[in-house]
Amino acid sequence: MIVSASRRTDIPALFSDWFYNRVGKGFVLLKNPYNPQQVGRVTLTPDKVDGFVFWTKNAAPMLRRIHELDQFKYYFQFTITPYGRDVEANIPDKNEVVIPAFQQIGADKVIWRYDPIFINERYTWDYHVRAFTELCEKLEGYTHKAVTSFVDAYRTVDLRPLNIQPLTDEQKAQLAKQLAEIAASHGIVLSSCAEELGLPHSSCIDGKMFGVVKPKDRNQRGLCGCVESVDIGAYSTCSNGCAYCYANHYGYVQPKPDPGCDLLGPPLNGTETIKQRN
Repeated sequence: MIVSASRRTDIPALFSDWFYNRVGKGFVLLKNPYNPQQVGRVTLTPDKVDGFVFWTKNAAPMLRRIHELDQFKYYFQFTITPYGRDVEANIPDKNEVVIPAFQQIGADKVIWRYDPIFINERYTWDYHVRAFTELCEKLEGYTHKAVTSFVDAYRTVDLRPLNIQPLTDEQKAQLAKQLAEIAASHGIVLSSCAEELGLPHSSCIDGKMFGVVKPKDRNQRGLCGCVESVDIGAYSTCSNGCAYCYANHYGYVQPKPDPGCDLLGPPLNGTETIKQRN
């Protein structure tokens, strides 16, 4: 089983001690986000985990103990965008913290995410081209792959404060092509995440990275290339404060759990049904 950690929250940045504690205990519990009475138990041992996929905007806290994963396969989906604190309120300084952490991981174990893209009065088309070029220069040699997509309107997030200027499909494809050419000049292949942009389609959860063959994840969007995995995160637990994020319901963030607890999110009350997942 591939373990996703996590589409629902930033485990490396915010819950790395919790994660390492769960690896030490050999299991983690996770609530079904649509039915909290259903709880899964996932064994976190090398014989049961094909690999970990970490999703993060700042891997620095996790890298301090990364040697504890020497028996596992893993890679990072590492988001670095050009936005300031008006959009990503609590992300540490990108030049001082985020990019140096990215550069520590190893080119074969980190995929750069430049997403979501949106255009407004501050973050213009030209701004993105300049910022993407600068990031490519800093990340050249530290990754071979990048992924991009444009911002989506989810029912759990209010995008109106961002004053986003709509783009046609043709404009999106034109900008994506421009970014892909810049990436290629720095030895980076740019693909798209679940969108038709004239780029190769990415598989963010990619069994080939772990040498395994898995079925396509039917719970994802049609153009998504991800294979099946189990996500051990929880919604409404991320305090990164990103204005476009779907994972917190209208900005609500639950209190941070004890690092020793079995799961992220509210504790069990004893009435749940627990089912082994792997």
